Amino acid sequence: MPDAAWPEFPPRPWQDTRDTLHMLLQMVGKVRLGLSPREPEFGHAALYVTARGLTTSSMPCGEREAQIDFDFIAHQLIIQTSGGAVRNIALVPRAVADFYQKFRALLSELKINVEISPVPQEMADQTPFDEDRHHASYDADSVHRFWQILSRVDAVFKRYRAPFRGRHTPVNFFWGGLDICYDRFSGRPAAPPSGANWLFRTSMDAEQIYAGFWPGDARFPEPAFASYVYPKPEGIENAVIRPSGASWNAQLGEFIWRYEDLRNSPSPEKELMDFLKSTYDVSADLAKWDRKNFE
Repeated sequence: MPDAAWPEFPPRPWQDTRDTLHMLLQMVGKVRLGLSPREPEFGHAALYVTARGLTTSSMPCGEREAQIDFDFIAHQLIIQTSGGAVRNIALVPRAVADFYQKFRALLSELKINVEISPVPQEMADQTPFDEDRHHASYDADSVHRFWQILSRVDAVFKRYRAPFRGRHTPVNFFWGGLDICYDRFSGRPAAPPSGANWLFRTSMDAEQIYAGFWPGDARFPEPAFASYVYPKPEGIENAVIRPSGASWNAQLGEFIWRYEDLRNSPSPEKELMDFLKSTYDVSADLAKWDRKNFE
C-alpha cells in the first residue's frame, strides 16, 4: 500500500497547471538571478523550499533587501522589502501575460529595479511572458500536493547532505528544470560537454555528482529521482545501486528511481537514502574522487 506520508503525485490533467506554474516560477527566478551576486554553477539563481512554499530568500536590492515567496497554502505570491513594504498577487487561474504585467508593476512600485528577459529558459515553448495567453491554469490542490512532495524530498536531501565535508550546494529548487536537487563537487575542474550552450558551459565546468527529483518531462513522463556524475566515468551504466527498482537510464544518461516505487516501498525514506548513498558511492569511486577528505 502506498505510504500516505508521501502524497500521490498530481494526476496527468495537472499538466496545464504545471506549465503555467513553471512560467510564474521562471519570472521570480529571473529576479533572483538578476539581483543576487553570481555564484558557480548558478547557485545564485536557485529557489528554496519553505514551510509554506518556495522562496528566493533575501536578495540585495540597492541599500535594501527584497524577497519573493510563493505561498502554496494561501496561494499567494508575496513580494516584500526590508523597508516593510509587502505586496501580494493571488495565485488563481490567470493568463501568464496578465500575471506578468501585474508582477512587473509591483516590482516597479516597490522600486525593485532589475532587468529580466521575458523569454522562458530551458523550455520548448519560447513565448515571451508578456505575450503568453495560452498558459492560464491554476489548480490549487495539484500545486499544494506538488509542494508537499518537494517538502518531503527537501527534508531527506538535507539529512543526506549534512555530513559531507567537501564543496557542496544547499538543497536547491531550480526553476529552469523544475527540479529540487543537491550537488557535491570533487574540487577539480571539468571541461563542459562538447557543443554545449552557454547555460551548460557555465553550469558544468566542475566535477560533480547530482541528486535530484523532478516531475518528469517528454523524455521520461513521470516523476522520478535521478542521479548522475559528470564527467561520466566508463562503466557506470553497469554499476549496481539500491534500491532494487532503481536503474541506469541510457536515454537520460543517469540513474533513475520512480516516485511511485518510493510510495509503494515499505520504507520510503530509508530507500530514498539508499538511492542517494549508493549512487554517490559508485559515482565517486568510478570517478576516482578523493573520498577520504570529504567523508
